[in-house]
Amino acid sequence: MDPETGIYKNHVKKESWRTILTLAYQSLGVVYGDLSTSPLYVYKSTFAEDIEHSETNEEIFGVLSFVFWTLTLVPLLKYVFIVLKADDNGEGGTFALYSLLCRHARVSSLPNCQLADEELTDYKKENTGSSLQSSFGTRLKSTLERHRVLQRFLLVLALIGTCMVIGDGVLTPSISGLEFSMSEKHHKYVEVPIACIILIGLFALQHYGTHRVGFLFAPIVLTWLLCISAIGLYNILHFNPSVYKALSPHYMYKFLKKTQKGGWMSLGGILLCITGSEAMFADLGHFSQLSIKIAFTSLVYPALVLAYMGQAAYISSHHTVGSNPKIGFYVSVPEKLRWPVLVIAVLAAIVGSQAIITGTFSIIKQCSSLDCFPRVKIVHTSSKIHGQIYIPEINWILMVLCLAVTIGFRDTKRMGNASGFAVISVMLVTTCLMSLVIVLCWQQSVFVAICFVIFFGTIEALYFSASLVKFTEGAWVPVALALSFFIVMYVWHYGSIKRYEFELQNKVSINWLLSLGPSLGIVRVRGIGLIHTDLVSGIPAIFSHFVTNLPAFHQVLVFLCIKSVPVPHVRPEERFLVGRIGPKEYRLYRCIVRYGYRDVHKDDMEFENDLMCSIAEFIRSGSPESNVTSEDLGKEDDKMTVVGTRSTHADGIQMSEHSSEMNESVHREIRSPPPTQRRKKVRFIVPESPKINMGTREELQELMEAREAGIAYILGNTYMNAKKGSSWMRRFAIDYGYEFLRRNSRTSSYALSVPHASTLEVGMIYHV
Repeated sequence: MDPETGIYKNHVKKESWRTILTLAYQSLGVVYGDLSTSPLYVYKSTFAEDIEHSETNEEIFGVLSFVFWTLTLVPLLKYVFIVLKADDNGEGGTFALYSLLCRHARVSSLPNCQLADEELTDYKKENTGSSLQSSFGTRLKSTLERHRVLQRFLLVLALIGTCMVIGDGVLTPSISGLEFSMSEKHHKYVEVPIACIILIGLFALQHYGTHRVGFLFAPIVLTWLLCISAIGLYNILHFNPSVYKALSPHYMYKFLKKTQKGGWMSLGGILLCITGSEAMFADLGHFSQLSIKIAFTSLVYPALVLAYMGQAAYISSHHTVGSNPKIGFYVSVPEKLRWPVLVIAVLAAIVGSQAIITGTFSIIKQCSSLDCFPRVKIVHTSSKIHGQIYIPEINWILMVLCLAVTIGFRDTKRMGNASGFAVISVMLVTTCLMSLVIVLCWQQSVFVAICFVIFFGTIEALYFSASLVKFTEGAWVPVALALSFFIVMYVWHYGSIKRYEFELQNKVSINWLLSLGPSLGIVRVRGIGLIHTDLVSGIPAIFSHFVTNLPAFHQVLVFLCIKSVPVPHVRPEERFLVGRIGPKEYRLYRCIVRYGYRDVHKDDMEFENDLMCSIAEFIRSGSPESNVTSEDLGKEDDKMTVVGTRSTHADGIQMSEHSSEMNESVHREIRSPPPTQRRKKVRFIVPESPKINMGTREELQELMEAREAGIAYILGNTYMNAKKGSSWMRRFAIDYGYEFLRRNSRTSSYALSVPHASTLEVGMIYHV
């Protein structure tokens, strides 16, 4: 038995493996739906380029060889055994790689980063062993940190990959919606309405969350994988047992040598066999690395290999010289089983889009947390797996775009070209970012990174060139979708940076604030004033604007900054940074609350109590006052103290809103003076040891009295306009782009939970 937890270790091990296997089972219905349905259309798309067959089956064996080695090298070798290891503390996807790089080199796009953020446990854990970094890695890191252009290029590269994933999130469900017909006999005007109904139903299920959707869809994908592997094995044994010879890479060379341009163009069809591979990495936050590996290596990969070999065996025995037989998945299914298989295939095709939808949710949340996407509502659908989320706005936007693409294209061939181009573009971006991760994060030699880029980059560049040829045949769609999302993301990021720069340049000094009393007749009113700001140092211009027009502020002022840091989680004991502004008797505090991009923001009451206790704990700790002047505001965060939440310092200050029931021998109460009117009673429960002096006791009493009087939330409602003389591009980005997005996006999650009766909004125009 574990002496700390009181739980038997064997039981923990058994439970952990049960959890892993459960997640592996769920991942079948979420991660592998798209990848497992690719046998429906790969051969049909590949041989659509009028490749003539020969008596020796060289073309068929060549295509099978390409499919086998592509499946082996890209999903199995690259993603399962290499890329999945580059997770960002359990989070995957293109932007997770960018976040990982930001922690090893100071290239973060977040403007309010602090040196204190690098002291976070999860931040430091990723930098362990940096002293062993190669000389090239050190030079590369310093080069990235010195050149702003390279930092922007890295951000643009990450955004391009992210936008292509979102574009694929539109195309994959559209293809899945149309993959319900057994043959081309069904009319398009019959297919499209049914496909639209399927898509609406699919997106309507998303609010139930990954956990429920995974359990609902996993049996379908499992049945489908067992079905196609059994049919494939039957076709191999019944029609052409020697099809295994096609696994030799020699057949790929013979295929390209004989078919030349036609064979090269057909690679766009072969590429479809790995659609959904990126979802293994993008959906990592919904599951775990080990569960995804187990599901792919033990079931998905063998089933797909058998399915493709079975189709090749059937096709190779059903053609004659000069003939062009009908090629597809259903013709290789035994006739008596076609209708049952069709039903399973329809369900599997519907499930096929689930992987990219959940991956899109994860990536959008990462981008939004790192100020690269407008704020959206994020619903956490699981209390155990925090990566399992649902975003209503993105869900319905994807549905509308999917319906538009389905109605506009009406066939899977051009959609396949579009999806293939999106998939291979994301893979190329992942390969480029992974090469930097190998050098900067894993501290490997540059030779390893170059080998990685050359090996996988050559394979992906070959497929990319084949997809690029079909640009006018549908491949332009993901480019248009990605460009639209890229403009939105970059404009939002650009506007956020300019807004922060304006606040930084127009912040006021502590001397200005302290000198306001005699000049303007400032009065202090009872209660706590909570000024929300993005600044981590200095006093925001929005507060000076407020005080100038209304010369009064509260007896206790707290400048609150809620910010994201480039780590998935911030531990509760490292959540708050608390410090003073000015002399102790002025009762001015700064509190910085740090969240990772996978952390859940608490509701208002629990957050208020944590905030008050963190300030009280800071006061009790006897931290020296900062005596900050206008000359050393930049060093202010050096004087801040890390304070945990109430749950992390059980032996520290606790807060009770009613009478205390705690043991008086261990804790004592600090009471505020009797209120003149009936209010909610607040008590600080302070440990008996160590003793606190009279000045600290008075400061705690005043904080508690202010808390009883109530909290007023002072929020800025700012508008941005481009300065006169700005270029037309800046005017368009700020006046129209950013302001349109700001007005139509949600406010911060913190502002959403603020009581409206206690809120005071201060309007101000920023000329940037």
